[in-house]
Amino acid sequence: MDYTGKERRKHRVFITRNTEYHVRDDICVAVRDRAARKFRPAHLALHLKLQGAVRINANGVVIPEPQNARIGSPIYFTQMDQDGMERQIVTSRVESIERPEKATVLQYPS
Repeated sequence: MDYTGKERRKHRVFITRNTEYHVRDDICVAVRDRAARKFRPAHLALHLKLQGAVRINANGVVIPEPQNARIGSPIYFTQMDQDGMERQIVTSRVESIERPEKATVLQYPS
């Protein structure tokens, strides 16, 4: 039986080649190194908003695709700094999108 109602789960994990980006309500709340299996307390993506995917054309032009984070494309995060400048982080290609186990969510750094 498949659930067809509104998605209620708040946590997703975007897994790239080397890194896991743990997102709650589209905000990056934890970043974990896949090889070491340790959370990184000082990653640039922490506390930034997930905006969507990035499409890279054959000529090298990068095109943002808001609200379209998906497997096979890099994703990007943004935040406005206090001085009005926008910070952006672009990841490598997403290999999978998963739901974290409750035990993992409880390990997120504060």
